[in-house]
Amino acid sequence: MASTTSATAPTVRRRVLHPGSVGMLVGGLVTVVGSLLPWVSTPMGTLLGTAGPGLWTLSAGFLAIAGALIPSRWSAIAHCALAGLVVGGIAGAQLARILTLSAGTGAWGQLLPGIGLVMVAGGAVLLLRTGVRLLRTPPVAA
Repeated sequence: MASTTSATAPTVRRRVLHPGSVGMLVGGLVTVVGSLLPWVSTPMGTLLGTAGPGLWTLSAGFLAIAGALIPSRWSAIAHCALAGLVVGGIAGAQLARILTLSAGTGAWGQLLPGIGLVMVAGGAVLLLRTGVRLLRTPPVAA
């Protein structure tokens, strides 16, 4: 009985992950975890990220994780750019707001960025760096 597959025909295996998947997964997970942690530390306690724009960064973190699992290079670049720019913009705006409130009230050192805001900003840097690396890397022939 003859087999329907040829022994000499190479099997084409489609990859699920792309060269930027690890960076996108790490950046997305750092962003998701940082979105749930305290963003501002005050003498009266902490303010969680989910009380404000942390929900937007949480969504962007999951967008980055989804882009890591799509095997298209241009889709991954778009996911990196969109999530990284949104998260970086929100983190920068929150840091500017902390500085504005500290300068306006004269209470320097009373409002401090929390670990969540630092992690979200780091996640944005990782996502943007991965997107630039994917953009500069020549595509692999399939």
